[in-house]
Amino acid sequence: MSSQNIQNAFIKVKDYSVSGEEFQLIENKTYGYLETIPKPSLDKLPEYYQTEDYISHTDSKRNLFEKVYHSIREISLKRKLKLINSFKTEQKTLLDFGCGTGDFLNTAQNNNWIVSGIEPNKEARLIANSKTNQSVFDSNYINNLEKESFDVITLWHVLEHIPNLEAQIAQLKALLKPSGVLIIAVPNYKSYDSNYYKQFWAALDVPRHLWHFNQKSVSKLFAKINMSVVKTLPMIFDSYYVSLLSEKYKSGWMNIFKAFWIGFRSNYKAKSSGEYSSLIYVLKNS
Repeated sequence: MSSQNIQNAFIKVKDYSVSGEEFQLIENKTYGYLETIPKPSLDKLPEYYQTEDYISHTDSKRNLFEKVYHSIREISLKRKLKLINSFKTEQKTLLDFGCGTGDFLNTAQNNNWIVSGIEPNKEARLIANSKTNQSVFDSNYINNLEKESFDVITLWHVLEHIPNLEAQIAQLKALLKPSGVLIIAVPNYKSYDSNYYKQFWAALDVPRHLWHFNQKSVSKLFAKINMSVVKTLPMIFDSYYVSLLSEKYKSGWMNIFKAFWIGFRSNYKAKSSGEYSSLIYVLKNS
């Protein structure tokens, strides 16, 4: 990344989950997303995921936040399934890139989808394979997948974690059938809850989140590989559990009532602005 493509620090953010280290968010002038600086090296990056609190790599329900997360996940899985079932597909082939513990793949597989998953975390991958008849593989396996073989490719809160961003999305596009659908879900730093919590906003999650998107940046990024956003959908529950964790970072404890109020206000304001805490982008080849 050249110095011509960035401007001054947007905000300084602390890693509250693992290291306690501070990072800067720098705006990329070309695309409009924020970049986490410095980015951990590829060999060091897995160390920042080594915590029992990294919720997408576990099925545990030890505390309030985890219980809320898993309750919401059950509802979200039904909505995700409804979304992919709404597309006219040839063979119902699905790739979930960064599939975590495999719940979405399991749901899709139980509804007649032919599923494959990519998950770099070994522990999460083992759990996912136990749910999907060994349909989940490590990151290198993506090179073995046949070009133009998937009707739908999904990345549920994964894009923000990918180190080699532009190369990776180009590779995923190549795996998609010409008439296929790419579904991306990412946090939205233009949301009300992001603006309210600022450096304490839990969805920043540095340095695990290497990139931080708004709607324009997603459109610009994928336009480069000739893909267009054809639909944007809200993830209305995200504002609540993100606010719950943000309260912990800001004040030291999970203020349920305050978090619910901020989450509610974020969704209410987003009804007119469209700036929900997290957004689902449906993309197709241009």
